[in-house]
Amino acid sequence: MAKDLLSVLRSIGLDDKEAQLYLCGLHVGSAPASEYAKASRLNRITSYNTLESMVRKGHFTVVKKVRGKFYAPVEPEYLALEARKNVDTLERTVPELRSLRKAKERKPNVRFFEGWEGVRHVYEHTLTAKTEIINFANSAVVRRFWPKYDEEYVAERVKHKIPLRGIAPDDEAGRWVHGEDREKLREIRLVPEKDFDFRNEINVYDDNVAICSFGSSKDMFAVIIESKEVAETQRQIFEMAWRYAGLKKRT
Repeated sequence: MAKDLLSVLRSIGLDDKEAQLYLCGLHVGSAPASEYAKASRLNRITSYNTLESMVRKGHFTVVKKVRGKFYAPVEPEYLALEARKNVDTLERTVPELRSLRKAKERKPNVRFFEGWEGVRHVYEHTLTAKTEIINFANSAVVRRFWPKYDEEYVAERVKHKIPLRGIAPDDEAGRWVHGEDREKLREIRLVPEKDFDFRNEINVYDDNVAICSFGSSKDMFAVIIESKEVAETQRQIFEMAWRYAGLKKRT
């Protein structure tokens, strides 16, 4: 039972020594620090310092007598009242605490990567996706820089069972990629090459937006923006383009 009581007292903010001295106080009553030290098996200095701290916190009272200071614990009802006050205060501040969390979520985490190895790292990060990947991509450009793209990246995406929906230019490479959609766990919609000749790639997955800019081998870079709000906006833009691409396919 004593262990259970110690756990309860810890749950309302008392540390191990404070909880031990409070329980001792209920048996000992008004007594000097030396008697508390004996009852709790703590050394005198620790008992004295802890009792003084608990007096300041309102958990003990102290009376000065001829023989020194005598300490006594406050009634258990007082501890229960203080605990309820703390809970009420916490509940009142929950909206403010939530607003602080949302403010943090609104601040995006942006990571920048340079060169081909940086771009490869970003592609590898997309393989952590727990949701589908949606993207705007140029099927020819990425394979020009990464000849084994299908064997090394697409195969891994399929292995991880990560589905993909993409929009790509309607060129030779785009049509070839589109032809293998079913076995590669993806759905590609093609748009006119002359109007939409993408030079970089945008992948949206989970709370991330990854942008890979190929340019030349010297100017290649990639960015990962980690933000729920940014990712959601990019999804909405993609869905709008996806509908347009579907209409073009039917005409």
